[in-house]
Amino acid sequence: MVVHIAAFALGAGFAWLAFKRELSVLGTAFSLFAVAELTYMTYHLDWTVFLFAHTIAEVLDLTAFVLVFAAAVWQVADARRPVLESSH
Repeated sequence: MVVHIAAFALGAGFAWLAFKRELSVLGTAFSLFAVAELTYMTYHLDWTVFLFAHTIAEVLDLTAFVLVFAAAVWQVADARRPVLESSH
């Protein structure tokens, strides 16, 4: 349970920092990660069954993972755009 609380705190903290810096895709990704950690905790608190909690949490984690890479690719593409436009 302590691991999930720590992971939630990290996810929420990074989401807050990302939104503060106007990195909305990255902020959304870290928010989804934090929600996934809350979902994992629902099983440990006996609010849900194992299979339900972990299925929902894995979907949220996968979506967050995809968004982190999408944000990274988007950032690199934006950085390279002036270089690509000047070569034409």
